Amino acid sequence: MSNLSHSTSVGEVSLVYEDEALLVFDKPSGLLAVPGRGPENQDCLSARVQARWPEALIVHRLDMATSGLMVMARGIDMQRRLSSSFEKRRSHKRYVAVVAGELRNPDADNGWQAIDLPLTIDWLNRPRSIVHAKLGKPSLTRWRLHPQDPGHHTDIGTRLELEPVTGRTHQLRVHLQAIGHPIVGDPLYASEAQRALSDRLLLHATWLSLPHPITDNLIAFESPCPF
Repeated sequence: MSNLSHSTSVGEVSLVYEDEALLVFDKPSGLLAVPGRGPENQDCLSARVQARWPEALIVHRLDMATSGLMVMARGIDMQRRLSSSFEKRRSHKRYVAVVAGELRNPDADNGWQAIDLPLTIDWLNRPRSIVHAKLGKPSLTRWRLHPQDPGHHTDIGTRLELEPVTGRTHQLRVHLQAIGHPIVGDPLYASEAQRALSDRLLLHATWLSLPHPITDNLIAFESPCPF
């Protein structure tokens, strides 16, 4: 597996990697991935990138409040290939989060735990999602205490490593709320007191691996957690 990285800036967005097939960026918290509704929501990562690489196309998204690694394809053929790797779960992502309260891993060796709860859009309270046994789609998140943080617990909560197996809307945020530990700073799913602990959502896409759309060799990227 290759670990590739370099850094330059594109409209305050860090370019992590560039080749003829794809681009990888480090999106800051507070920036939309794609344009939203209304003229005030047109500034986004895709618009900033396309100003320099007009052929760049979205492959996947991060929530506005989430920071971290995002891939864009260079042209429609590369977009199809990269999208297929995500759909077939050949691409893998890991996140770092700080959740409210003290969450303990029942396994002494800090093995991966699973949250397996079906999710669907809460149509009466969009853009929220909810756990729903009948209407929800299968949704699976793996979690463990952050392996590089010996204490695991911070002054405001517990630091976790997360791995979404499926990719539902707000999956990590809703799953953690469902087990009683919402992500600190979450404007949608945390309590007022939990939101007040941070001026941003403490969720960062820190690692991404995928097969290269031309060579099929596995490549991987890392982004240091900013919190």
